[in-house]
Amino acid sequence: MRPAELATRLRQQAWKLLDRSMPWREDRIRFRDAIDRVPGSARFFPGAVEHRLGEALDLRVPDARGRIMREAEQSARGKFDLLGFRGLDFGDPIDWHLDPVSGRRAPARHWTVLDPLDGAAIGDSKIIWELSRHQWAVRLAQAYRLTGEERFASVAARQISRWMEANPRGVGINWTSSLEVAFRLIAWCWVLQLLNGTQALAEELRESMVSGIMAHATHVERYLSYYFSPNTHLTGEALGLFYAGVLFPGSRRAARWKSLGKRILERESARQILPDGIYFEQSTCYQRYTAEIYLHFLALAELNGVAVDPQVGARVQRLLDALLALLHPDRSMPNIGDADGGWLLPLDVRRPDDVRGVFSTAAVVFRRPEYVWAAQGLAPETLWFFGRAASDGFDQLQAAAPPGEPSKVFPDGGYVVLRSAWAEDANQVILDAGPLGCPYSSGHGHADLLSIQCALRGKPCVVDAGTFGYTLDPAWRRYFRGTAAHSTIEVDGVGQAVPGGPFAWDQRPRATLLGWGSDENLEFAQAEHGGYRRLSEAVTHRRTVILTRGGYCVVVDDLDGVGEHRLDARFQLAPLPARVGADEWVELGEGPAAILFIRAFSTAPLKAVLAEGDVEPRQGWISTDYGSRTAAPMVVYSLVGSLPLRVATMLFPVDARPAPPHVSPLVGSGLMEGLVVRERRETIRFAGLSAPRLERSVG
Repeated sequence: MRPAELATRLRQQAWKLLDRSMPWREDRIRFRDAIDRVPGSARFFPGAVEHRLGEALDLRVPDARGRIMREAEQSARGKFDLLGFRGLDFGDPIDWHLDPVSGRRAPARHWTVLDPLDGAAIGDSKIIWELSRHQWAVRLAQAYRLTGEERFASVAARQISRWMEANPRGVGINWTSSLEVAFRLIAWCWVLQLLNGTQALAEELRESMVSGIMAHATHVERYLSYYFSPNTHLTGEALGLFYAGVLFPGSRRAARWKSLGKRILERESARQILPDGIYFEQSTCYQRYTAEIYLHFLALAELNGVAVDPQVGARVQRLLDALLALLHPDRSMPNIGDADGGWLLPLDVRRPDDVRGVFSTAAVVFRRPEYVWAAQGLAPETLWFFGRAASDGFDQLQAAAPPGEPSKVFPDGGYVVLRSAWAEDANQVILDAGPLGCPYSSGHGHADLLSIQCALRGKPCVVDAGTFGYTLDPAWRRYFRGTAAHSTIEVDGVGQAVPGGPFAWDQRPRATLLGWGSDENLEFAQAEHGGYRRLSEAVTHRRTVILTRGGYCVVVDDLDGVGEHRLDARFQLAPLPARVGADEWVELGEGPAAILFIRAFSTAPLKAVLAEGDVEPRQGWISTDYGSRTAAPMVVYSLVGSLPLRVATMLFPVDARPAPPHVSPLVGSGLMEGLVVRERRETIRFAGLSAPRLERSVG
């Protein structure tokens, strides 16, 4: 432990002892200057202060008002859609420490003696925290701003007041995460602005909320996640400090909070955003979180005349460019690594994989036509940020697909995207050849080395399984982050890495990107990993992914080593009907809705099993949002043999004639050298060559 880390940890421990032994009295400083200008309209996001924003919203995004009102009405009735859960009921009055899914309740003890990862004692802290982010209160405040109906403001004000009574400073689960404290601080800033002028926001409550924001910022500053979770926790906390410092200059700590938040955000942009734009935790969800955090920071800094290092904007654009390249042809965000389903500040109702709002706001901030293209139209979030002026800024840009080749290689992050075009009916394969988590913590990384995701003719067919949950059920946590849930190879029934808890791995193997290239007939990428070198007889897995210009994909897996081993090649398919035909082809979809044929080939006998919703062993599940899971077909090709072994899997999109292609292995020297596709009169050669080659026969 370096001296700086030791000093920080000792200082935070001292604060914890002081907090626990001397319960803090309410801060009686009234911050009059801050309260009189809470938050100043000249300094806050213009969309939140425009009285006619609803007109612009109805004109540009007619269905946005309905989404906001439906969710606001539900929250007013005490029902909440949080993460992947719908209509959660926390009781009346609301129990702010209850996990209604498990029925467990966190004790009202000082936060320093609570373990938020102890699901048996507390339940799922993520669900409890999500309610106490108070983003539902922002939704109620939006509804008030759009309709002028005091009832929405009254519910938001009443529930925030009750929250403060039930969660005194430092007491309870809702103070255990500095990130959650920061997110709630940000939500309260928006609520104060959106409810400015309403009768429900009485002077006493305004003062209490402002004092609460000061207490939140003080807590965040003391317990910044410099070493506990130096990732989006740290940047989210820094953003909370920047909000408090900029918007409440009447506080004697404001200048320090603003400076500290800015300094952390500038520094962390260089550490957390890799040179190629990939987010360092190997998670697309947290890459999206990072984009949100920095868009808030850059916009708020610009509004307040705060100079930011120009390199921050350049890094954020690289982050956005990488995220754009990873998008599926339908422009949804693929799942890679952990995904918790949350948002920094959801100003519209969106699925976790819907990043159009992020790109819409980025288009106005950075003036980039490809971000307009990714946004597919001006988003409500951008209007709430910048007001009606956002329409002019957005409309001045002509949407254009990203420049350059559609296929991208990210050598720092370890991803390869093979893509035929930017069109919605394009073919795309994503190869994950990155490390298992970031260099500092593997907490959000999955054991998914060399896994693939595939969309053919624009339709996702091989997908990521997702996350499902973090702490409540250890067995499901192990499954969804383990190798068996991903479209890669498992050897001898064990995963690529051994879990060391819900957010750790005992070992952290990494993949190496060996090469990539293209010609007039195909594109390919090749990588390997040594996760199975820990076995008594070491095994190396090398994978070559080939996407042909004709629209089909070939995945070649080579297992090198000695001895006899069991191999399981898994492909997690999209949640569509699937069946195994007599000719061993698996068909995904049925009838006119069929989208894919898949079959594996090897010189050793293969056994194909189609699993869906199995519990023992767990396989055939996907989770599109935190807390929800659905059965989905997984095809598992198994064989036992002596190494070296090769398995080649063909993924072939369904033609107008819904019948599988005639494909046969080309065998030489005991191993497959290629696959012959008779209808196309093509042979894909992948053995003994520096790069795969497609050969066509004549006549």
